[in-house]
Amino acid sequence: MSFSVSRVNWEQAASLLRDVREKVFICEWRIPRKIEFDRKDQYAFHVLVCDDITQEPVATGRILSTGEISRIAVLMSFRKRNIDREVVKGLLAIAKDLKLDEVFIYSPLDNVEYFRNFNFISAGAVFMEAGM
Repeated sequence: MSFSVSRVNWEQAASLLRDVREKVFICEWRIPRKIEFDRKDQYAFHVLVCDDITQEPVATGRILSTGEISRIAVLMSFRKRNIDREVVKGLLAIAKDLKLDEVFIYSPLDNVEYFRNFNFISAGAVFMEAGM
């Protein structure tokens, strides 16, 4: 199975991005809709991963001009295929193209080691967000 990674903006792909994030964050993780979808989506740079055969959106993530990576979501049935890595690589490529001096992510504690594989460094205090 092959996948395509695309850079998209909210205006052109909101329904596809929203579909993936609703399934992952709202249905699975029970994050309230008003927290999941914020005004930052409109000016963020998004990555969308689609199945090449079905064209089904299966993953997404976003990066802000501040360098903050967030909202990385992969549909449950596609999680063992390393698609998350392609999302992160796509977001880091956007950061490089934007010539961002710093890129960061607020990560759940159990994902800290995962992001170290992309040369992220742990910094800052532990905190709760959206009940997590």
